[in-house]
Amino acid sequence: MKDVHNPAELISEGLSLKCNPLKYLHLGKNKSIGLVFFNSSLRTRLSTQKAALNLGLNVMLINIGADGWSIEFEDGAVMNNTSVEHIKDAAAMLGIYCDILAIRCFPGLQNRELDYEEKILQQFIKYSKVPVISMESATLHPLQSLADMITIAEFKKNKSPKIVLTWAPHIKPLPQAVANSFSEWTLHCGYNLTITHPEGYELNKQFTEGANIEYNQQKALENADFVYVKNWSSFQDYGKILPVNENWLLNNESLKNTNNAKIMHCLPVRRNVELTDELLDSETSLIHHQAENRIYATQIVLKKIIESISNEG
Repeated sequence: MKDVHNPAELISEGLSLKCNPLKYLHLGKNKSIGLVFFNSSLRTRLSTQKAALNLGLNVMLINIGADGWSIEFEDGAVMNNTSVEHIKDAAAMLGIYCDILAIRCFPGLQNRELDYEEKILQQFIKYSKVPVISMESATLHPLQSLADMITIAEFKKNKSPKIVLTWAPHIKPLPQAVANSFSEWTLHCGYNLTITHPEGYELNKQFTEGANIEYNQQKALENADFVYVKNWSSFQDYGKILPVNENWLLNNESLKNTNNAKIMHCLPVRRNVELTDELLDSETSLIHHQAENRIYATQIVLKKIIESISNEG
C-alpha cells in the first residue's frame, strides 16, 4: 500500500483495462516475468499469468520444493542439511533471467515476529535487483485487495458505502494476510469500514487504524452495503484458533438488516463452514467477479512496472 499514492487512479485504470485487456499487448515485448511459488495457488497463479500474457510478457514459473532446490535464507549458514541453494544465489539468478519477479510465500504461523519481518519477500527484493511483486506474503495480499477495490468500485451504489469485514469459522488456522490487506486498502480508499470478529481475533492495529471494531456481528452488519467474509487466526495469541461460542456462519437471515449487501470472499472458500451455499450462490455474491478482477488488478500493476523499467532504460 505504501507504493500506491493514488488508489482511486489505479482502480480507475484497472477498470479501463478490463474494457480493453489487450490494449497494451505490445508493452511487454522481449521482457519476462518469473512467478515463484512457495505455496499452492489457483486464482493467483492463473490471473497473474493471464495479466502478463495480456501485456505481451514471457512467463516463467517455478514451484519451489517441487521444481527447484530447497532454499536457505540464513546469512552465514553452514549448508550441511536439507537446503541446497542460498537465497543470495537463487534470487540473483532469477533477477538475471527475469525483468520482473512475483513471489508467493505464506507465513509459518509459529513465530509472529519472524512472519511479520517478511524475510522471504524482502530477501528476494534485496538480492534479485529487479522489481518484485507480492502474490501474497506472510502478512499481506495486495493484488487481491486491489481486485476487491475494483469490484467495490464496479458495484457500489453510493460514494460512501458501508463495508463490513467479518471473521468466519474455519477448520484450521489461516494467515491474517487477506484481512490485513483488505483493511488497509479499504481505509486508504476512504471507505467506511467496520471489522467484526470474536474477542481475541483483533488484527494488527497497523492495518486497522481508523476502522470501527465491533464484536457483535449482527450490530456490525446493520445497513451494510458490502460484507467481506474471511477467516483469520489470532494475531495476539499468534496463529491459534481460539474457542468461539457464538455462531458466526452467515446465512440469508443474518443479512436481513443490511442494505441487500453484496457478499465478498477471496476464494477458495470452504462451503457451509465459512459461508453458506445460499449466500455464495445468490445474486448478491460477488466472488466470481472478484476472481475475474484479479487479472486486471495484476495487469495494471505490471503495466506500471513495465513503463517504469522502460523509462529507466
